[in-house]
Amino acid sequence: MQRTGPPRAHTLRDAVQALRSSYVDANPRSAERHELARRSMPGGNTRTTLYYEPFPLVFERAEGAHLYSLDGRRYLDLLGDYTAGLYGHSHPVLVKALHAALDEGVSFGGHTEREARFAAELRRRFPALELVRFTNSGTEANLFALAAARAHTGRSTVLVFRGGYHGGVLAFGQGGAPLNVPHRFLVGDYNDVDGAREIIAEAGDDLAAVLVEPMLGSGGTIPGTPEFLRTLREETARAGALLIFDEIMTSRLAPGGLQQVLGITPDLTTLGKYLGGGMSFGAFGGRAGIMRGFDPSAPGPVWAHAGTFNNNTLTMAAGLAGLEHVLTDTALDELNARGERLRGRLRSVFTDADIPFTVTGRGSLMTFHPVPGPVGSPADLTGADHAARELLFFHLLEQGYWMARRAMVALSLAISDTDCDGVVAAFEEFADRYGAALRDPS
Repeated sequence: MQRTGPPRAHTLRDAVQALRSSYVDANPRSAERHELARRSMPGGNTRTTLYYEPFPLVFERAEGAHLYSLDGRRYLDLLGDYTAGLYGHSHPVLVKALHAALDEGVSFGGHTEREARFAAELRRRFPALELVRFTNSGTEANLFALAAARAHTGRSTVLVFRGGYHGGVLAFGQGGAPLNVPHRFLVGDYNDVDGAREIIAEAGDDLAAVLVEPMLGSGGTIPGTPEFLRTLREETARAGALLIFDEIMTSRLAPGGLQQVLGITPDLTTLGKYLGGGMSFGAFGGRAGIMRGFDPSAPGPVWAHAGTFNNNTLTMAAGLAGLEHVLTDTALDELNARGERLRGRLRSVFTDADIPFTVTGRGSLMTFHPVPGPVGSPADLTGADHAARELLFFHLLEQGYWMARRAMVALSLAISDTDCDGVVAAFEEFADRYGAALRDPS
């Protein structure tokens, strides 16, 4: 899978430019498709995170652990669709379930037999979900969890954290974003125990909820410390506010999510990504006393929660089949152990080569940062050289490996130990070829 790269460059910027030029030459059909897409979509894009310059790679098919580009190249998929592709591509069990659903009919406008079984399986895996409801995405799940928290408490303020990402309208990478929904947000620093305690105290009796990822996802796969997360549990309970764990990404890190590992029970949990078996999916749930607000059979006011495709037959079929027949506790544990081993080996590559890179994460999720480390919060990435991250991205593309432009990796069940050996070799070549430029980027 490895390919010979360009000659060593004298500076970091020279190295990036050489790789970008090679990328342009190697992918003319992707470039052509991008120009066509620009006629109909702003920037040729309808999913911002997939864009990068000079133009994004375009894929035409996928199978198992591999993606195949429009330009005829094969890539080992290290990204797994930003954690949603945990099963790999076209897993036969999921394909069979989808074909069966298609044969039965796609859009009933009514209940299906599988949705209750799917909900029961989610409750079995995540005991904090005393009751659960489905949505079409993780963004929707977090929006409804926040709405439920405000309705249940009668309060308005929500505490979130820098680097947190809870959906397209709940992004806090720089503390906020123009398209965020207009809740009354307070923004704290991730893993800052004293700071969180102080903000919660200052919010007083208007604090409705604390929304937090037990490990930042798009914010750099930075794990929350047990002390930080336990403090949030203690202080929200004391303040009469709700603790919401966004486990849309982190639920894959243990059979019962990170809340199981940490021994922390949130009031509400949000889920999504891989749990839909590759289909659009989100879910939110938690304490029955909160979730009964959505019970349309209950007397009194009800919190309406509609959604034409909340229980769509394809998601119910693929999600249920994946949980019942593929994603055993053993399979998930083995995947995360493989990720731990890989991350340790890659950390050693950086250390042995004495280059300013580190890797954060947990289990099957990791992100590479062009800083010496350690990294405990997004503030520790202030001095990161984005050119170094771009160099790694284009180097891996040239070697036949696909990861996120922001240098995030999410292993799938289709990735083998042999695949991981190849990844390590590609990183060793990266360190050997570009080590001098990385140590002295000028």
